[in-house]
Amino acid sequence: MHARVRRELWGYASGETLDNDALIAEKYAGIRPAPGYPACPDHLVKRDMFDVLHADEIGMSVTDSLAMLPAASVSGFYLAHPDSRYFSVGKIGQDQLEDYARRMALSLDDARRALAPQL
Repeated sequence: MHARVRRELWGYASGETLDNDALIAEKYAGIRPAPGYPACPDHLVKRDMFDVLHADEIGMSVTDSLAMLPAASVSGFYLAHPDSRYFSVGKIGQDQLEDYARRMALSLDDARRALAPQL
């Protein structure tokens, strides 16, 4: 699917001919950061993502602990720019945690749980 998006839907990699090993090694242009990984450490975004995309209509859902079902499901954000690169979100401060909690309408405890690796 990732190759189809780049080649057919967006057209910026129309001449790309990568085999499966090259795709796994991320030799393509662009990135697909996913919730729960270093560039997007907050799993909570999956709830809104699945709601907006009506994922339930194709049998996908998230559990209370935000695991995706069926287990082989994947999610992420496609960034199509060919010069985009993966990055990691570093440690966040108390002021950032409080701002995040306010914007997400979460208690500080829930915000801490969501962002524990970044604290």
